[in-house]
Amino acid sequence: MNDFRRTLAVVAAVAGCFLIPLYEASGQAQQIGIIDLYGLSRVAADQVRAALTFKVGDTIPSGGEERRAFLASSETRVAALPGVARARAEVVCCEQGRAIVYLGVEETGAPTLQFRAAPQGPARLAADIVQAGEDFWKALMLAVQQGRAEEDRAEGHALNRDPAMRALQERFLIYAKRDLPALRVVLQSSSEAAHRALAAQVLGYASDKQAVVGDLVQGMADPSEEVRNNAMRTLMVFVEAVPTEGRPRPRVPFEPFVALLNSPIWSDRNKSSGALMALSESRDPKVLAALRAQALTSLVEMARWKSAGHALAPLLILGRLAGYSDETAFGLWERGDREAIITAAIKGRVPGPR
Repeated sequence: MNDFRRTLAVVAAVAGCFLIPLYEASGQAQQIGIIDLYGLSRVAADQVRAALTFKVGDTIPSGGEERRAFLASSETRVAALPGVARARAEVVCCEQGRAIVYLGVEETGAPTLQFRAAPQGPARLAADIVQAGEDFWKALMLAVQQGRAEEDRAEGHALNRDPAMRALQERFLIYAKRDLPALRVVLQSSSEAAHRALAAQVLGYASDKQAVVGDLVQGMADPSEEVRNNAMRTLMVFVEAVPTEGRPRPRVPFEPFVALLNSPIWSDRNKSSGALMALSESRDPKVLAALRAQALTSLVEMARWKSAGHALAPLLILGRLAGYSDETAFGLWERGDREAIITAAIKGRVPGPR
């Protein structure tokens, strides 16, 4: 595997990660290494940074409640700025052993994403599925801490190389076959967001993946960001399946992912950019046109994020909008010339030979 393909695999893995709280992923409090912003069009970035109550080098509390309070004070101050409707801070693990803080801003008057109302139904997952989900989370935490959370997505569902995680995923295959109708009902109607999120994960192990694409796309409109995250992650793995004669790659619509590139929630942007990196690989004119018309500004600011693992997917998408080959765009990336790609994407053409 060459450097480009190896890097793409790493980026896909980063985009496809589960939502892991920092203190659980690292097991300890961490210093902030990067602070990046997004959602800014009219409000100045310097003004937002000046309102923050934390800075690079500060230590983030390890406890969940303390960490939320740590972030909330900055969210409140930023939301009070003229032109800001709301702000949302998210801590992500990790860059060179230090935490990344992303702060998303929703400006006053900006288009607002509409999610469906929270369902109120009584449907719940079977007890053994809930237990497997809890066991999977514990195994994932351990695998992340030990640096062995790699997974194989060739079959259209994730199978980790970590033995404990893989054993649980093989149980998901059994549950998806046994409880497919119930899983769909839970994702659609359960009042428990945790059950809906786990249903979105387990549905990815259905034998007929095309049959559940519609359920998962609907999950992308869920009011819970955890449910949206898992639904998008499952669909992303579908898109990355290696087709065979008897197993075609599932057809996944691109439009919901494009819309979520403009979300003020970081996980929405992370998952949608990862999925669209795969969905735009063929350079379908309809996909590229939608990206340019609806999400060019968001892609540009994401491509400038300091974390390479989070910025490369949007930058490669911009390279495709500009007409660069992925290899050429990656070469510019390696030379540190992101702005050449960004400028060409904004102009809609590549200067000189492609």
